Amino acid sequence: MLREVSATRYVLPLREGGSLPGLVEADDLGMYVVKFLGAGQGRKTLVAEVVSGELGRALGLPVPELVVVDFDAVIGRGEPDPEVQELLKASGGLNLGMDFLPGSLGFDPVAFEVDSGFAGRVLWFDALVGNVDRTWRNPNMLVWHGAPYLIDHGATLIFQHNWRGSSGAVARAYDASDHVLLSAGPDLAAADAELAPLVTEELLWEVVALVPDEWLVDEPGFGSVREVRAAFVEHVLARVAGRGWLPEVGR
Repeated sequence: MLREVSATRYVLPLREGGSLPGLVEADDLGMYVVKFLGAGQGRKTLVAEVVSGELGRALGLPVPELVVVDFDAVIGRGEPDPEVQELLKASGGLNLGMDFLPGSLGFDPVAFEVDSGFAGRVLWFDALVGNVDRTWRNPNMLVWHGAPYLIDHGATLIFQHNWRGSSGAVARAYDASDHVLLSAGPDLAAADAELAPLVTEELLWEVVALVPDEWLVDEPGFGSVREVRAAFVEHVLARVAGRGWLPEVGR
């Protein structure tokens, strides 16, 4: 499982995203951007964050450290906003935290250049996990100490919201027309040659094993948590094997 920390202070809500994440201090003295279990998208968003984020890290992409945050809802009782209060009350237990990068800036493709190799690897990864949320409107990338970081993967692996129809998503083409790195001339062919062999069954099992059982238990249509993990592994393996999802960009 991911490293676990305990929340000690709720600092403030971050209203940039629809899930209303918050900045939280933990018992390791670290600061984390926390996505809460009680948010409207529920636990599936947290599962997607872990599976996609840790897969990206395993492929060599820059993803801030992810941790499991044990949150006692009483910590947020001083929050004056009723909407935030309701969210925190519904989020007792394990939540998902991302290392806070102080002083980081939002990625702007005009102001910050990336090479075609990096652009290709990010686009390949986003296409594999079906990331619909890395557009020029909302890059979900930060620049910290002069380096880019990929954040916010809650809008990936959408197939898990409809497991019955998930087989139909295996070969679904990825629309890269609005991708934030399109202007960087992504070398998708090189990325495919480099990354596809790395996405093995062993690696995927290692990644899905990082998801807390609590976020996978009682999933409709499955008899056990292991079956849910196996379904993720099988889906991503089948997708990477097919390659029909790869966009034509840079090929």
